[in-house]
Amino acid sequence: MPPLASVGKRILARVVDWLIVAIPLAVIAIPFNVYRHWSDESNSWDDTVNGMNGGGQWVFRIITIIAYVGYDMVMVQRGGQTFGKMLFKTRVAMLNDGRVPDSRASFLRAVVLWVPALVCCACLWPLLLLILLLLDRPYRQGLHDKAAKTVVVSAAR
Repeated sequence: MPPLASVGKRILARVVDWLIVAIPLAVIAIPFNVYRHWSDESNSWDDTVNGMNGGGQWVFRIITIIAYVGYDMVMVQRGGQTFGKMLFKTRVAMLNDGRVPDSRASFLRAVVLWVPALVCCACLWPLLLLILLLLDRPYRQGLHDKAAKTVVVSAAR
């Protein structure tokens, strides 16, 4: 098994992956009126709270979850690396044998990583994952890694 990836590389890779999905989603959000509350001064907060903004925001939330989970799952299952991990020369490996995670492990890892942050805890979930990653010994696993029985290792050759 290669050495574990540094926490710094993991964080930078995650930021790159977040941006890769977030930028296209920002453009896709326009027809769903996601930005309506920033441009409409009258009762926009009340309309959003009371569900008067149509189903667009809920549809967009589902699209967002599918985009983040799908991107992470497909990329990790394909070769153990997202684009961010490729850039920082790290990869996801199964803890027991170092192989590339299968579809089940990749899906579980992506769901635990992204869904709580996208549904309810946008600030707290990533912070919790980071704290656990920093405190976990000996494998530096976040909850998403523990759930899928994976580790992030160096891919430098």
